[in-house]
Amino acid sequence: MSHRDVPDWSAAEAAALTRRLIDLDVAEGALRSAGPALDAVRGLGPRPPSRDRARRAAYAELLQVAAWITFDAERHHTSQRLHLRALEAAGGGPDGPLPVEPLILAVLSMQEEHLGRPDRSLRIASAVLARPDLPGRVAAVFHVRAGRAFARLGRGPQATRSDLLADPPGRRDPAWAWWMDGRELDGHRGLAAAALGRRDRAAELLHRAVHGAGGGPAYRVLFAAELARVLAEAADWREADRALAALPDTVATVGSVRALRAMARAARVVRQSPSAPRRHRTTARDLTALLHAARTAPEPTAEAAGRPARDIRRAAPAGNRSSGVRRGDGRRR
Repeated sequence: MSHRDVPDWSAAEAAALTRRLIDLDVAEGALRSAGPALDAVRGLGPRPPSRDRARRAAYAELLQVAAWITFDAERHHTSQRLHLRALEAAGGGPDGPLPVEPLILAVLSMQEEHLGRPDRSLRIASAVLARPDLPGRVAAVFHVRAGRAFARLGRGPQATRSDLLADPPGRRDPAWAWWMDGRELDGHRGLAAAALGRRDRAAELLHRAVHGAGGGPAYRVLFAAELARVLAEAADWREADRALAALPDTVATVGSVRALRAMARAARVVRQSPSAPRRHRTTARDLTALLHAARTAPEPTAEAAGRPARDIRRAAPAGNRSSGVRRGDGRRR
């Protein structure tokens, strides 16, 4: 019997379902976990519990995980709808926002930058950074979001900070911020440098993100794809060959549509470069064929890209209505 058949689902049931979705995403990736995530959301019903904080928290957390998975699957209209529902659940209630609320805003900010709307991304990040007494890892996440947006806006001096993780994790850092480590920071700083046209620095940072010690989320193969692209754009063909050659073996196991599309972009740069050696073009063609065989979705069109986060003010808790996220004209990613 589904949760839809049982309106009085418990917080423990919803939390267990969320855990299963996270495990599925880790094992299979967004490409294959988006469908089950949407089924889970439908099963919980359309409205968050209004009085029970534990059930409201479980509801918001499941929505946030489903929103993340559909974001990583490049299903942005669906993802943003789920994010707004999660924000409504996380911000409502007499006892203030739930702990998951900053994570929802962090992914929304990243999504806006990913969709080419750095001004909206920056407004979300800046609003959270204006809050007093943020835990260190949470502040680092939003400084990274702001830095990526500054880079896309061409504001180089504000785009990177190297001191964000100077302090070790503290007791106030939320469990969800576990992935904000040195490699993650290097990867995002590398992408910011690439957006600013600083290819040598971008390659250095992305190389550290890819080859640094320690584990990390599976989606970090995206950094490897971006490293290959940056090296190809710089016509550093010796290093580009190494970076590109490492990608084909990962295609079958990568479930992040964002990462697969990053690989496709890297291969396209190599194929279209007049200075690329023949061997590199062959590798790029082989990679492209593998991506097509994996049935990677095409690049999103304007209609498929989703709407700007124009409704976040309405969905955000009253205490956060100064977020600076304005009603926009628009569409989406």
